[in-house]
Amino acid sequence: MDHNSYKTAHTNKANAKKDWVIVDAKDQVLGRVASQIAMVIRGKHKPGFSPNVDCGDNVVVINAALVKMTGKKWTKRVIFTHSGYNGGQKEHTPTMIREKHPERLIEHAVRGMLPGNRIGRKLFTNLHVYAGAEHPHEAQQPKAIKF
Repeated sequence: MDHNSYKTAHTNKANAKKDWVIVDAKDQVLGRVASQIAMVIRGKHKPGFSPNVDCGDNVVVINAALVKMTGKKWTKRVIFTHSGYNGGQKEHTPTMIREKHPERLIEHAVRGMLPGNRIGRKLFTNLHVYAGAEHPHEAQQPKAIKF
């Protein structure tokens, strides 16, 4: 065999192939769909995965308002936010968040599953969440994937 056949191809920013995928979150459990979305954004489903490179796909999530939660999580779970000022801590339940900004539930869940460093912040920009079925990314021709 030729010694060149044993070379390992390392993924970098120049040769990373980034696709567009679309996920329908209708009637799916929030945590399960968020973990699958985080895996696709990170690029772990690709054979050339590299943890220090943005080699994942761009993900468009539609029907975020129709996501499900099991048990009593809609009322018992508490999500904290802080404004940065003294006494600026607020508590929200998923029901309160779904009424005003339903896409933030999926964004919050996926952000918690991405790395907490600068590559994680860059990867989060590859997520596009919409409450309804319409989205402005038709020109990218996203491929539908089912979890």
